[in-house]
Amino acid sequence: MIGKNREGARNHLANQIRLTYLFLLLPNIIFMAYAFHNLWTINARYNEMLNSVVTASEFSLDFKEDFDYETYLLIVGNVSPGDSKLMSMLTEAKSVVESLKDYTDEGENKKRLDSAEQYLSNLEVYISRIADNLKYEDRYEDNIEIWENDVQIVTSLVQETINEYIYYENRQLQTALKENRDFFLDILEISTAIFVLIILSIIIVSYVGPMWITKPIEERVEREQKKLRKAEFEVLQAQINPHFLYNTLDAIVWSAEAGNQKQVVKMVGSLSDFFRTSLNKGKEIVTIKEELQHVRSYLEIQQIRYMDILSYDIDVAEDIFGYVIPKITIQPIVENALYHGIKNKRGGGKILVTGRDLGNYIYISVKDNGIGIEEKRLAEIRDSLEKDNLTDGQVYGLYNVNERIKLEFGDEYGLSIESMYGEYTAVNIKLPKILTEIVKK
Repeated sequence: MIGKNREGARNHLANQIRLTYLFLLLPNIIFMAYAFHNLWTINARYNEMLNSVVTASEFSLDFKEDFDYETYLLIVGNVSPGDSKLMSMLTEAKSVVESLKDYTDEGENKKRLDSAEQYLSNLEVYISRIADNLKYEDRYEDNIEIWENDVQIVTSLVQETINEYIYYENRQLQTALKENRDFFLDILEISTAIFVLIILSIIIVSYVGPMWITKPIEERVEREQKKLRKAEFEVLQAQINPHFLYNTLDAIVWSAEAGNQKQVVKMVGSLSDFFRTSLNKGKEIVTIKEELQHVRSYLEIQQIRYMDILSYDIDVAEDIFGYVIPKITIQPIVENALYHGIKNKRGGGKILVTGRDLGNYIYISVKDNGIGIEEKRLAEIRDSLEKDNLTDGQVYGLYNVNERIKLEFGDEYGLSIESMYGEYTAVNIKLPKILTEIVKK
């Protein structure tokens, strides 16, 4: 009987413990379901906007040049109306515009897509007119006039409309990213509160809580936080600026039309090297030598485009070439120097990239003699970098680079900035002395 009572007491106690744990876990399960549902929804919307921007970027880069050229071939008789790709290009373009309507829920962007559809319909009318004129031998000039005054203007309008669409979709992407971060912080606060409640309840129920399980949980939360932050920065860093690509391709086209074969070969080679080092087989950590090649390719392209205002020099000691650096670290700083320093200054400007081994660490500097930064603005930028407090989207490139270095190597490394308004700006990169072989091991 005593054995049965003890067994019954143990069963009753076990049931009480199970009910207590169930009571503790139930709100946590509900909260997790809510969190996962919202994260899934936000992520799905973010992916839709990202796909929208990518699709629209491809459309805006290729459509105008291809359509104008195909129309010209039709006019001069290189292709017959039956063999021309123009109608299939219009059908495909309309299909893309129609698919973009499913991505966006912003009213003004829907109007822009409606305008793009109307422009494409106008192009269809112009092509029909050209095809009709081809039946007559004396209407070549009429077709050239339609091509120059109608077709090329409308394709430019289509491109401009799609570029505006991309711009406002990017703004929505930034808003979605901020909402994602805000939601993550809320989830973190609620998770902390639930975690504390569970710990206190376990102590009360069992008098001695298994505190040893909290340490691995905290370490895992910290690792997951770092992975999430790192993933966010890598996604933003990996996005290629469509305007840079379009402008470079446009410059190549103009050089080819001008018969400047050497310049075309140089720009295509530099662009190829630029994207090869950008991808770099998926590696996120590269050598300083590889990073400098990426910067050199970028500067070669930009110097051809801005040859009247831009010169550069890369003076980095070869004894630091084997040390590692996060991929695409120097190039955003150089780009910042060009667009915010050199281009805002009257006359020519120079970008100087230097690098040295200073004993305990590697020091790389990107200096320009552009417009410089006013003291108040410089203080705001330093505050954003030092306190990890991003309050201004215009410095997001520098902030992104700084955060990636800190996440990879620690808070003692990263960026610092010096400037004197009207004279110069220098962005300095501090890196640890880690060789490629150590990273591989």
